[in-house]
Order: sequence, then C-alpha cells, then structure tokens
Amino acid sequence: MPPGTTASGPIPAPASGPSGRPRRGDALRNRELLLAAARAVFSERGTDAPLDDIARRAGIGNATMYRHFADRRELLIAVYADEVEALCAEGEALLPPQGPASALDALFTWLRAFIAHVATKRDLALAIPGDQRGERSALFDQWHKTMLSTTAALLARANDDGTVRADLKPTDLLGLANGIALAAVDADQIDRFLALLREGCGRPGHAI
Repeated sequence: MPPGTTASGPIPAPASGPSGRPRRGDALRNRELLLAAARAVFSERGTDAPLDDIARRAGIGNATMYRHFADRRELLIAVYADEVEALCAEGEALLPPQGPASALDALFTWLRAFIAHVATKRDLALAIPGDQRGERSALFDQWHKTMLSTTAALLARANDDGTVRADLKPTDLLGLANGIALAAVDADQIDRFLALLREGCGRPGHAI
C-alpha cells in the first residue's frame, strides 16, 4: 500500500524556488499544467511514456519542464503526491457533522474512494524508483500515514455515533480495503465486498 506528505497531509508544492524567492504566477501555472499533462499521459500510455510528450501535452517547452522536474522520478513523485492529496481531500470533505452523509456512510464512502485509488494508482506509486537513501520508503510511509489519519478521523465519528464495533482500528479498515482493491475483478464485486465489510464492522444490534 502506499509516498510527500506531513503527518497532517500531503506536502504541498513549495511556494518558493531554489533561490528562496516566491514562485511567480506563471511558474505555478506551468507546474500545474505539467502535472495535469503527466496524469493524463501516464494514465493513457503508462509511466514509461516519453517526458517530451508530457511537455508537448502541457504546451510547455522541454527546458521549462526540466526546471520544474529534473527527471522522471521527481515528476512521478509530484503526480502521486497530488493524487494522495486529492484522495484525502475527499475524506476531509466528509468529516463535518453537518455533512449530508451519516458517519457510517461517510466512512464507507471514503473506503470506496480509497479502493478506487489503490486499484487505479498503484502502478503509478510503484513506478517511483527506489533509492539507496531510503527516500522512496519514507515517502510511502508518509503517504500511508496521511491516508491512515483520514481513516482514523472518519472512524472516530462513526464510533461517536455508536454505529461501528468499538474494537475496530483504522489499520484494520485500510488493510481490508486494500485487499478488496487487489482482489476484486469489477465494480460489482467491490460493492459486494464492501457490503460484507460494512456488515462485519457494524455494532451488534445496530442497523447498518
């Protein structure tokens, strides 16, 4: 399972360049264009797609691209970090008590999003090359902690409502959801597995 983030969330793009000066608006726009193009190209053609094609898709020169991302590894890390940030933002949006979903519905909406993330983004994460300094492992650990934190917050709400077993742990839910993502053959089976998981997570005597 899945890499940067802090304990409270994915590490955002730095607001300043190597010199410490604030990034100009056009530089930030170019970075976002490159990330959007990379997501599309990697999805369509795999993570080995030529970087020149990404620059072309973004409408940006190669030299500009390499000023933002020195190599494929840096670009892969940035793209996957954005994916984790977007995923966790979905979970955070489910947290407000005034939200439309019940605490249990919110928790399983998040788990469904997590399963989709693992099923569709796993190859992207695994494409990040390893390194002798252990940076890749550290990034994976940070990303996992961020997703675990989101799960814990949603589980805590369900616990407060008394709708789930008191002995459930966030690691239980992510481990089982990860297994569903790897084992399910289609969306119908994902939904069936999730329904069984939800039934097993419910507090005895409580309608789920």
